[in-house]
Amino acid sequence: MYRTTTSGIEVTVEPFYLEERSQPEAGRYFWAYRVTIANHGSKAVKLVSRHWRITDAGGRLEEVRGAGVVGEQPELEPGDSFQYTSGCPLATPSGFMVGDYTMRDEAGHEFDVAIPAFSLDLPGERHSVN
Repeated sequence: MYRTTTSGIEVTVEPFYLEERSQPEAGRYFWAYRVTIANHGSKAVKLVSRHWRITDAGGRLEEVRGAGVVGEQPELEPGDSFQYTSGCPLATPSGFMVGDYTMRDEAGHEFDVAIPAFSLDLPGERHSVN
């Protein structure tokens, strides 16, 4: 599990390999990742957008930006948390992801919250952020 806290917002990520959705012989490897966002701050916040940087073992970088996560822009009161699961295909058997969420507080102030860097490694392989 990977975890970081920015401005009272804790982001925890748990990646896992989906063998049933992968085709290694065709150069297709698929991971899912479960993200939990917890508001440990004193103000309500809304997740406005996401920005991911996905790097495969060959050093190829893909950036993904968009509104919210999994079609939602969750609002978190102090003490609330939100969890979602998404996925990431790669053409190599390993890689890593890192990013940030843009949050908006109840006063309309926007700020970025770090998503911790996490490894996408095949089961049995060494787990490290490349």
